[in-house]
Amino acid sequence: MSVFPKISLRLEVENYLKAGFMNKEILSALGKQEAERRFETLLHNLSHPPSFTTVRVNTHLASVQHVKNLLFDELQKQFNGLSFPILQHPDLQDVLLIPVIGPRKNVKQQPCEVTVGAQCGNAVLRGAHVYVPGIVSASKFMKGGDDVSVYSDIKGKCKKGAKEFDGTKIFLGNGISELSRKEIFSGLPELKGVGVRMTEPVYLSPSFDNVLPNYLFLQNLPSAVVSHVLDPQPGERILDLCAAPGGKTTHIAALMHDQGEVIALDKISNKVEKIKQNALLLGLNSIRAFCFDGTKALKLDMVKDTDGEPPFLPESFDRILLDAPCSGMGQRPNMACTWTLKEVMSYQPLQRKLFTVAVELLRPGGVLVYSTCTVTLAENEEQVAWALKTFPSLQLQHQDPQVGGEGMLGAGLSPEQLKRLQRFDPSAVRSLDRDIGSLRDASIEDLVWLANKDCIGFFIAKFVKCKSTQEEDL
Repeated sequence: MSVFPKISLRLEVENYLKAGFMNKEILSALGKQEAERRFETLLHNLSHPPSFTTVRVNTHLASVQHVKNLLFDELQKQFNGLSFPILQHPDLQDVLLIPVIGPRKNVKQQPCEVTVGAQCGNAVLRGAHVYVPGIVSASKFMKGGDDVSVYSDIKGKCKKGAKEFDGTKIFLGNGISELSRKEIFSGLPELKGVGVRMTEPVYLSPSFDNVLPNYLFLQNLPSAVVSHVLDPQPGERILDLCAAPGGKTTHIAALMHDQGEVIALDKISNKVEKIKQNALLLGLNSIRAFCFDGTKALKLDMVKDTDGEPPFLPESFDRILLDAPCSGMGQRPNMACTWTLKEVMSYQPLQRKLFTVAVELLRPGGVLVYSTCTVTLAENEEQVAWALKTFPSLQLQHQDPQVGGEGMLGAGLSPEQLKRLQRFDPSAVRSLDRDIGSLRDASIEDLVWLANKDCIGFFIAKFVKCKSTQEEDL
């Protein structure tokens, strides 16, 4: 029996998602029963963490083998000598895979309780400790050093500072409180450190809090695939149009051996600072980050480019990554989403604005990669169909490496076009309980297959611009 329920959605959002996953093309291909089974599996798997923690090695500063050895020693310390396999991905040589164990059924709940917000709870399920800002309630007499059980308030109903909470909550595991209840809710804004150090999480996953920060970047598997698909080359000028927090930006720079120029844009200033910090931490000098709205990144007057700062002249980039703002309906674990249907549907027009700018900024012969971390048809395959119709200069390209499955039926794309897409679909694997024994018995091939399939929901499309958009306008 699963520890967690399926993801909780507003009925209007669940019906909207279901309509996409049970459209006419899918029903015709799979039948109603199989389509319904896959949709229910999707809802179930979205509330559970993926089977593997994925980290990308900063190959600019160290070899993969060297970092793998350092990480092995670190995990031995974290898990008191318990040996966890660390796999190097065969198709993504700079990516390491660490299995996640769980859900563990024998974790005994403690009388002293701490309740955390949903976002904090999701992080705990993926190996994080509990930080003070994430705590919303704690038992009345909790002191520093107490054994506590940690719960996630998945629907956001708990009042900050409550002494107990009897609403909908999910057990995340046990830990040791670093602070007393009084200290946590003292009102001091500078309290930002660890509030509860997790010792018996329901899902056993390594913590990467300050672990080899110059050498490792914690990144979901499909997010690492994207930069390889973009295939940046040394000396090129590349634009990451919606770049924060900089995982893909720094990956692009590393793949280019830090030779060339990577322009990173984001319209939120503190996120841009995070990109700069990550570039500095990883020793990458080719990145220039700007606080700028990507929808306005095209320079409308043909005056000379101003020192490489946004906005930019048309056709001034060799490759562009548009990792678009999206509804995020592929993120895992996510036990509850309170978004309205209007909010979920609001992203398609914004994505099209950004896509239009990207096409204008791309030089002829250049490559545009579009990606999202959502599972909706409207933000993925429908956007590809729209782009191919709207921009005759674009051609859909085969992707290498091809790690995810093909695109989903329903947007009128041909079988050949669907094969050129990558959709990482959380419904592809029926959730399995994972323990140390099953890991030891599994082959490396089986583990890599599981890592490829049981990850977050994600989508990638790759285009090449065959001719100038100015030619099209004539």
